[in-house]
Amino acid sequence: MSVLVVIPARYASTRYPGKPLVDLTGATGKTRTLIERSWLAAQSVSGVDRVVVATDDDRIRAASEAFGAEVVMTSSECANGTERCAEAHQALGGDADIIVNLQGDAPLTPPWFIEDLVAALKTDIQAEVATPVLRCDGEALNSLLADRKADRVGGTTAVFGRQHNAMYFSKEVVPFTSRTYGEKEETPVFHHVGVYAYRPQALASYPDWPVGPLETLEGLEQLRFLENGRRVLCVEVEARERQFWELNNPEDVPKIEQMMSDMGLE
Repeated sequence: MSVLVVIPARYASTRYPGKPLVDLTGATGKTRTLIERSWLAAQSVSGVDRVVVATDDDRIRAASEAFGAEVVMTSSECANGTERCAEAHQALGGDADIIVNLQGDAPLTPPWFIEDLVAALKTDIQAEVATPVLRCDGEALNSLLADRKADRVGGTTAVFGRQHNAMYFSKEVVPFTSRTYGEKEETPVFHHVGVYAYRPQALASYPDWPVGPLETLEGLEQLRFLENGRRVLCVEVEARERQFWELNNPEDVPKIEQMMSDMGLE
């Protein structure tokens, strides 16, 4: 089965304009843009046939082509990364068996997150979409709670049932827990990792589905699948002592740079 990775990137982010071109300095002092680091993360995944950057901005296009990425120009009317992936896949011929949406703000995504995701979608033929979830330890949970206390929208959390079918995703920290957890202690909260694997039919249909109230309220594109009765498979992945965080706000830059330094990432 052919696997295409699309990295959707837009310049006009509401929370963080120009985010894909923000510089991040690694452990050796090497500075690369966020979009380049996300592209490098995709390049490290095994079993992928093609990686493209999908954007509507010439600045991102030029920066991406400069470090060797293949770029697909998409419409500025795309409402989110999933719509941009759908348009990019169609522009490329629409013949991939699995399309992975590696959002351009997750440069610390380990390759096995995506490999596990693709493997799960290949195995579960009933699932139309799959997405990884990572159980929070106390330290990660406290980071999520600190963002909300400071009125920042940080990571997204996921709730799913016994068969790992998604029940809900939220920018709030769900489920609620009143307990205090140690830094390395397991918690009942799962961090939703911003990666998706789609079957082509589900991805092609997505832009035509109505936007529901939950997607509007939360600003989370994956809720459109749930609000239209589609099954989203949550695939639990393991950190393997690898630190993970997404770049959602300017305050995340030093946090991610420190993580890269701690892990020895260039």
